[in-house]
Amino acid sequence: MSGKLYRTDLDDELATGIVSAARTSLGDTLRSVLYFTPSAFDILYLRQDLYGSTADARDAKAQLVEFEQAGFSEVPVRTAVARRERNSDIGDYEFTVRFHENGFVVRVLQRDIGVLLTIGSMDVNAFEDAAIAIQRLLRGE
Repeated sequence: MSGKLYRTDLDDELATGIVSAARTSLGDTLRSVLYFTPSAFDILYLRQDLYGSTADARDAKAQLVEFEQAGFSEVPVRTAVARRERNSDIGDYEFTVRFHENGFVVRVLQRDIGVLLTIGSMDVNAFEDAAIAIQRLLRGE
C-alpha cells in the first residue's frame, strides 16, 4: 500500500499503528476507525458486519466526520478557557467521548489531523488508553 490510496495522504505505518492501538485498547467492540483532516477523511478500519460496501460506509460516516471537524476550531478555545479559569486545574483539552444510546464516539485531535473511533460498548477507562496511544502516534512519538 502507499499513501496515495488515502484521500488524506496518510502514511501506511501511521494508519496501521492507529488501528492497532484502537483494537488493542477497545477489542471487539470497536466498530470503526476514521482518520480525518479539515478537508478529507479515510476509513482505516470497519467491522465487517456493519455496511454492505466501502461506499455505503463512506456515505454513512461523512456526516459524522463533518460534524467532528468542527473540533479543529474548538480545541484551542477549550484549552484557552481552561487556562484562564482561576484556580482551575482542569488542564488542556485531550479528547472527546460522546455517549449515545447504543455506543460511543471518541474524537482525538492533534494539530490538523484527527481520529474518530466508534465503539459498541466499553469500559470507560479503555477510551483513555486508546486516546492516549493514538495521541502519541499522531505526535510522532
